[in-house]
Amino acid sequence: MLYLTWIILIGAAVLGFVTDEFSVTFVGVGTLLLTLVPIWLGEKVGVRLPTAFVTAIAAFLCATLLLGEVGDFYERYWWWDVVLHGGSAVAFGLVGSLLMLMLVKGERLKAAPITVAFFAFCFAVMIGALWEIWEFTLDQLFGLNTQKSGLVDTMWDLIVDAIGALIGASAGWAYLKGRHGPLVEGIRAFVDKNRRLFGDD
Repeated sequence: MLYLTWIILIGAAVLGFVTDEFSVTFVGVGTLLLTLVPIWLGEKVGVRLPTAFVTAIAAFLCATLLLGEVGDFYERYWWWDVVLHGGSAVAFGLVGSLLMLMLVKGERLKAAPITVAFFAFCFAVMIGALWEIWEFTLDQLFGLNTQKSGLVDTMWDLIVDAIGALIGASAGWAYLKGRHGPLVEGIRAFVDKNRRLFGDD
């Protein structure tokens, strides 16, 4: 799936160049480079990312920048923004869970599974709220329309963010409780590849 995403981005960049749609080429190449950042950054900080994580990041960037902006999916499909907001919130819920697990597993913090999930949820919702503040700032300073219908758009984004955050945070709780599921297995794969970060040598 990761390679397929890269092929799509390269194909879009080449097609844009051939048809003189250089904005498509720019977005295609830029998105491709952004998908390589997690791999490069992981190597720099000594974090080994499971292939599924990198694939999810690449697919999200492709859906946001190439399909969303260039393909105009945000305007064509009302639910596109909802899906991406929800997906990103789930991802940040997982990140919050992993950060809490590093503290709990490394014995730097004592916390029950529900506490881990609560703080992971708060982390993900905070990111979503900061993003809405960023969109509001852009609209006010540069006259853009990133918030679309204003308050209604912002509130629906925050509601979707909260739902996604709850799903991602629940995966952290389920992991600590020994449960199974796609998101839980993703956490388990990350922990297995980076045991030193979780207090395991």
